[in-house]
Amino acid sequence: MKRFVYADNAATTQISDPVLGAMLPYLKEHYGNPSSIYSLGRDARRAIETARQKTAAALNASPAEIYFTGSGTEADNWALKSTLEVLLPKGKNHIITTNFEHHAILHTCKHLERQGCKVTYLPVNQEGYVTPEQVKAAITPETALVTIMYANNEIGTIQPIPEIGKVCREAGVLFHTDAVQAVGNVPIDVEAQCIDMLSLSGHKIHAPKGVGALYVRKGIRMVNLLDGGAQERNHRGGTENLTSLVGLGTAMENACAGIPERAARVARLRDRLIDGILSEIPCSRLNGGREQRLPGNVNISFEAVEGEALLLRLDMNGICGSSGSACTSGSLDPSHVLMAIGLPHEIAHGSLRLSLNEYNTDEDVDYILQTLPGVIQYLRAMSPLWKPREA
Repeated sequence: MKRFVYADNAATTQISDPVLGAMLPYLKEHYGNPSSIYSLGRDARRAIETARQKTAAALNASPAEIYFTGSGTEADNWALKSTLEVLLPKGKNHIITTNFEHHAILHTCKHLERQGCKVTYLPVNQEGYVTPEQVKAAITPETALVTIMYANNEIGTIQPIPEIGKVCREAGVLFHTDAVQAVGNVPIDVEAQCIDMLSLSGHKIHAPKGVGALYVRKGIRMVNLLDGGAQERNHRGGTENLTSLVGLGTAMENACAGIPERAARVARLRDRLIDGILSEIPCSRLNGGREQRLPGNVNISFEAVEGEALLLRLDMNGICGSSGSACTSGSLDPSHVLMAIGLPHEIAHGSLRLSLNEYNTDEDVDYILQTLPGVIQYLRAMSPLWKPREA
């Protein structure tokens, strides 16, 4: 009987038992509209504000600085578009970002370029890092915003966010980070790290899909995301997703407690997996640096292997992984992240991302290491591009 191994936690995570337990009462018993003044509505409002407090506490922020959204993508869009709408009349029309951001940032930047904004796309090095010095050199008197992801969703590299934040703070430029992959994996303190805005998403930390948040430092003016009711301090109209917000609050509280111990355990599994794959499978390479890397991220490319075929063969053996970002899994183009770190087109097409978390076990890693070499050998045997190298 084949084993089932879920190793795609960077794409989404299962709802945890504590999160589900917190949510269930708000599906049946405590279902009031948070804008209603009777007790059922007031109970719902208190639940939302408790979730806001938990989310804020996990980031060392104030509850008044947390705006709930429907996703990390929505939070990214709001941060960038709002900032430029406010600062464009003041002559600030320049954004600085990197060339391997999530598409929620890159596509929003392209949209803003069509509106007349200028965008600088900083290159990352071959290990997938950008430096504070690059950011400092790119800042001009017209710069409105720097937006750099905390940790890359495909290759797991963690950027020097506190140092970049300090550079921006000293230059008087707003700094936003997409921390969707980082929240719950690394300690985040928005005050100490000079972060002005931060995006996060619930489904990466065992909360439901369809809920996220945007942290906005007090004093930063935000334009409305959705006009309508008075929800989210008049900035995002629409009846709140009560049940999911309760889940997000619980997930934030749980994910950000005990990070060092949990990260150390997951990183040990990650390193076993990386070392095992690289030692057992010839012509494979790790993508992204090993030192500053998300604890559960493994991204490896295999010569003469096509990523989609690899995923299908692994699925037949009960292993769930990805060939890049889940948001672009339907694309035939190679990963823009892997191209940004200098991989040739044909190598980028043969990438595999395995992302572990606290639910994965040594037995999961053993099974992947037992299964993957045979899958690679099978696919290479069919590939006209594969030429075995002599020892």
